[in-house]
Amino acid sequence: MRKKLLVASIAIALSYSHPALSNDELDLLKQQIQELKQSYEQRIQALEQRLEKTEEHAQKANNTAQQVEKRIQQSEVARTTDKNTANSFNPAISVILDGRYADFDNDPDAYELPGFALGGEAGLGEEGFSLGHTELTVSANVDDKFYGELTLAVHDHEDETEIEIEEAFIQTLGLGNGVTIKAGRFFSAMGYLNEQHEHAWDFADAPLIYRGLFGDHLTDDGVQISYIAPTDLYLQVGAELSSGDKFPAGGNSQGVGAWTAFTNIGGDIGIEHSWSMGLSHWNANDIDGRTSGGHSHAGGAAETPSFTGESKITALDLVYKWAPKGNPKNRNLKLQFEYFQRDEDGIITMLNSAPLESSTYDGDQSGWYAQAVYQFMPQWSTGFRYDRLSSSNSGSDSDILAEAGLDDEGHTPERYSAMLQWSPSEFSRIRLQFNQDKSYEDSDNQIFLQYTHSLGSHGGHQF
Repeated sequence: MRKKLLVASIAIALSYSHPALSNDELDLLKQQIQELKQSYEQRIQALEQRLEKTEEHAQKANNTAQQVEKRIQQSEVARTTDKNTANSFNPAISVILDGRYADFDNDPDAYELPGFALGGEAGLGEEGFSLGHTELTVSANVDDKFYGELTLAVHDHEDETEIEIEEAFIQTLGLGNGVTIKAGRFFSAMGYLNEQHEHAWDFADAPLIYRGLFGDHLTDDGVQISYIAPTDLYLQVGAELSSGDKFPAGGNSQGVGAWTAFTNIGGDIGIEHSWSMGLSHWNANDIDGRTSGGHSHAGGAAETPSFTGESKITALDLVYKWAPKGNPKNRNLKLQFEYFQRDEDGIITMLNSAPLESSTYDGDQSGWYAQAVYQFMPQWSTGFRYDRLSSSNSGSDSDILAEAGLDDEGHTPERYSAMLQWSPSEFSRIRLQFNQDKSYEDSDNQIFLQYTHSLGSHGGHQF
């Protein structure tokens, strides 16, 4: 419209500024201006009509979209309602399939860690093809206040397939103020690696210090309470009270046989770096009859030592992670370190001796491991680990201590491990690992080829 008026104004102005134009020329100019005006009006009317039609179509499309969205929402509500009605009592079920091939230079049945009396599941496991550590986990929210989980472990032990309850606990939900309570059978928060199931480990076997102190894992029946502080820096403190019936405690306690205290802190450094540090302490003051595997003599059965007394373990763990631009999908690095120190004081008795032989025992054992795992490209990772142990055990009868496996034999156990693994997805993994184990006089070259596959629902792992 403005352009139309501008053209007309210019034309009129020209007619007054050029009086020499004839009347015919002026009439012709006026006619042209009139035609131009009509043409613009027609175009504007056409555009207005098209605009009205477009607005009508847009309104119809919007109405249709709203109707479709409403139907989708109604369908989703119905589907969710049906699902909740049908599956509200159906727990999540996951299976971890684990198997391996193992080859050792030395006899795995003669395995020992000089200076440590081994118990629990400590040992190299089966040679050749074998079922590793298969797990079946069933978990669900009981209601809005509690969560429950059961994990059964299936593994080979002394040429037999065994099924045992690995974890069976309930845990509170939504207590508020950062407090969580867990009760039942569970992995202790002692150390960093202990709370992880074996399939989450970065290597096919446990660090030597875990094998020497816990028999791979510290687990017991009891209750745990933990608190996470509302701070920018991650801060967790907690404590456990347990029966003390299981290794490295032992015996039948009528109440609290062991307790654990732990604290963890951690945080981020920019977007590419993160870290955590943990301190923990385990204490059992009244161990009564903790049995372990003794030293095997040539041509004879292994001795069966029994320990009565008190035991204290203190641990420090450090973990650092790096991922470029905060995205670990393509590349990432994880550094991990743990140190343990144990003090024990009591009596060692050889159960299968006649008459019974015993000795006072003052044990001081320690060990650490450091490992690095680097994912250098998607699906491919490599890692290196170094273990080292030391012990200083004394007592009234050195022969009994030696039969119990508590003589370090003038040897410092250590081990080098290297692994390469392929993980086509987060649910499957193939791992090749080589250990040079110098735990005893004759070094043992060990090779593991392991597969680990996860079926069904499976929760996330810890930091």
